[in-house]
Amino acid sequence: AVCGLHEKTFCLASAHYYKLVTPPERERRKFPHESKGKKLLPPFLERERAMACSSLVKLNASSSQWIGQQSFNQRLGSSSRLATRRVSVVRAGSYTEELIQTAKSIASPGRGILAIDESNATCGKRLASIGLDNTEANRQAYRQLLLTTPGLGEYISGAILFEETLYQSTTDGKKFVDCLREENIVPGIKVDKGLVPLPGSNNESWCQGLDGLASRSAEYYKQGARFAKWRTVVSIPCGPSALAVKEAAWGLARYAAISQDNGLVPIVEPEILLDGDHPIEQTLEVAEHVWAEVFYYLAENNVTFEGILLKPSMVTPGAEHKERASPETIAKYTLTMLKRRVPPAVPGIMFLSGGQSELEATLNLNAMNQSPNPWHVSFSYARALQNSVLKTWQGHPENVEAAQKALLVRAKANSHAQLGRYSGEGESEEAKKGMFVKGYTY
Repeated sequence: AVCGLHEKTFCLASAHYYKLVTPPERERRKFPHESKGKKLLPPFLERERAMACSSLVKLNASSSQWIGQQSFNQRLGSSSRLATRRVSVVRAGSYTEELIQTAKSIASPGRGILAIDESNATCGKRLASIGLDNTEANRQAYRQLLLTTPGLGEYISGAILFEETLYQSTTDGKKFVDCLREENIVPGIKVDKGLVPLPGSNNESWCQGLDGLASRSAEYYKQGARFAKWRTVVSIPCGPSALAVKEAAWGLARYAAISQDNGLVPIVEPEILLDGDHPIEQTLEVAEHVWAEVFYYLAENNVTFEGILLKPSMVTPGAEHKERASPETIAKYTLTMLKRRVPPAVPGIMFLSGGQSELEATLNLNAMNQSPNPWHVSFSYARALQNSVLKTWQGHPENVEAAQKALLVRAKANSHAQLGRYSGEGESEEAKKGMFVKGYTY
């Protein structure tokens, strides 16, 4: 990131200099660095070029044993062409102000996101755990339970829906998006089409769904969605390879640009999977590399940073690592990564739980909010909000009220964690159970 900044500064400044200062003018100024027949740079530009080259050397010299074939050294070839390439100007789209306001609304104090965007197949697995068949009626009944919970908007600012849910209504005929709006909850939509094998990689995946995304996003906006989610993954045990990281970053950037062009705030989610026995230091390095790539391509695609939200993994050891990390340690490493990579223009960091127990996810979030941060640091949880709810409901209509109370308990706990006021007292044994599943797929 530092290298890119210096290179672009150098190229823009040199182009500006040679455009505005004619050869006769340079001769009259008699710059000592110029000699006959040579087009050299003035001292201040030579310093900029030296800083860029120095930054590049440092990055390449510190390449890790954990990240193979890094693409940092590929930046020089592309960015050095900036001097002869027309500098693009980011134009404000028709939705820019709305995007910024939507992002601010979601990133509001004491609130976070309820993620219920599981595909029909994954939702079927959840229902099967309590003995229910995977039918549209059962999926609708469960999501109605969640989305009609009284008072949910006090703790939840946004809800990510699956496409089926976006177009569904309650049994009384009320649209789910209207139920959310009445609670001041912003409706969102999952827009990716899932993970498939990435040819040429180390058994890694890439996320599909860019084809037709613009037209689908326009339809989702008409239906009431105001933000979108696209999840791709990075696996540490598989490398990660430079190819997989670049594919993840580029796909997220294209999706983000298309979403903003159609009025949807994009949630940017390159999930670094918990799978593996690696130490927390390795997770930190991989996370820094991934987010550097992501923001490079977000900038290349002219994405408005004030109109996006991030959904990162917390920086933790691998799920199979021999030593567990405390909430304080996880907070330290995670915030270090974010401060090194995420511009303060981004309004909100909405963490995924990634298989942590309900209690772990809340404790870790609370630890990250013990001092002020440049961004709203909150949650976008699925299993860490729903696990207790599902087990309380058991598919019985008479349990709906109790299940909704269980949802409010978890939502309130994470609301307190977002404000840095969560104590963990009185938590049930169920909330302490881990939910990590090796090789888990959505």
